[in-house]
Amino acid sequence: MEGKTKILSVTAKADEPQLPREACLVHIYPTGLNMGKRYPLSDVILTIGREQDCAIQLEDDSVSRRHAGIRKEADDEFYVHDLQSTNGTFINDVKITEKRKLADGDYLRVGTTIYRFLAGGNLEAEYYEEIYRLDIFDGLTQIHNRRYLLEFLGRELSFSSRYFRPLAFLLLDIDQFKLINDRFSHLCGDFTLREVADRLRNEVRKEDLLARFGGEEFAVVLPETSREQALVIAERFRQRIGSQPFHFEDQTFSVTVSVGVSATTGNEWVTSAELIQQTDEKLYHAKQAGRNRVVG
Repeated sequence: MEGKTKILSVTAKADEPQLPREACLVHIYPTGLNMGKRYPLSDVILTIGREQDCAIQLEDDSVSRRHAGIRKEADDEFYVHDLQSTNGTFINDVKITEKRKLADGDYLRVGTTIYRFLAGGNLEAEYYEEIYRLDIFDGLTQIHNRRYLLEFLGRELSFSSRYFRPLAFLLLDIDQFKLINDRFSHLCGDFTLREVADRLRNEVRKEDLLARFGGEEFAVVLPETSREQALVIAERFRQRIGSQPFHFEDQTFSVTVSVGVSATTGNEWVTSAELIQQTDEKLYHAKQAGRNRVVG
């Protein structure tokens, strides 16, 4: 049930070109024209929802007409209020049941949209730091994005070739991901992507790179790793995802991944594009063979 509380909305869309001087929200997900857009916060309630008079209007069926509100209160801190939205308001992936104070750097999620709250002493520096983060990190999963992956892989392949050191590359794809979106919701799909990223993040070594490759695909660069070692690591990843059920609200479901593995010994020159293509072909064979398996 959507809230009926009458509140004052900010009429401006907060798209002034000047740098932020006050606390603000920064749009970090989904990608697109709004990426990096800031919304200054003040004593006046900033509302988020589907209605046209909301300061932040979202065309998203998972968002209520008047979903959430944010404003500075008597203690000079900013608080989020959920306005009895249908799907809830989340801070750092925790659903709020009453008003909640925002801390600098908090992630605010409304429907499938994610914002970051900035309230530090040097907002100009923080804003530009956040823009840099958006350039190399995926806003939804908070792991590296494809752009950074390609830069990292290129550097590691050059090192591999120069010093004849092995390197392996993995592509992981969530099996039948569309069915998760269709059966449960896109909110559940986003949760699944975040949960898979978290489980993989806990398994990768500090010298490895985990990235969201695109859609429901993830990639891992494994420096100083042979094909045989990479196959063992890939199998561990596969089991880590599939061994425990996923829980989203009142739904419990299983998730599996298919994994393609390629590697170079460093004795031959291979480009990033060639290694990715080889790995993608292995991933395709894993899918064709019945999914939930590793092919290398």
